[in-house]
Amino acid sequence: MKIEDLIQSENLPEGRRTVISIIYTANMLSEESAAVLKPFKLTLPQFNVLRILRGRKGKPANLSSIQKRMVNKMSNTTRIVDKLIEKGLAERTICPENRRKVEITITKAGLSLLAKIDEPMDSVNREAIAGLTPDEVQTINNLLEKIRS
Repeated sequence: MKIEDLIQSENLPEGRRTVISIIYTANMLSEESAAVLKPFKLTLPQFNVLRILRGRKGKPANLSSIQKRMVNKMSNTTRIVDKLIEKGLAERTICPENRRKVEITITKAGLSLLAKIDEPMDSVNREAIAGLTPDEVQTINNLLEKIRS
């Protein structure tokens, strides 16, 4: 869909048009990703936490470090982790050196589930950028990084 189909005003400032386009595209990609995750009974925030934990390569994470890396900062990290623990995809332990510190790790079941999700999610990602050249992909990445900084 072209952004012109969404925007009713012809005199919309270019900056506003750009932001609307980015938000619309992000929502579209989120919906496509959520559709991939639905058969696995995972939400996007749960998937994000599992990926963060997998990226730790066996080292435990705490809630604060997970929250910092979350794609959606509005997510309730504690609730998400609790759901993953209920599903047997993550586990929580008390740090032996500091009993006030809670450590979270991904389980073998969590790693196994991510391994099943990787290819369908990669396929969605490939389809999303299929019409772009490698240089265009790099340009988009650079521009989005510039917007975030």
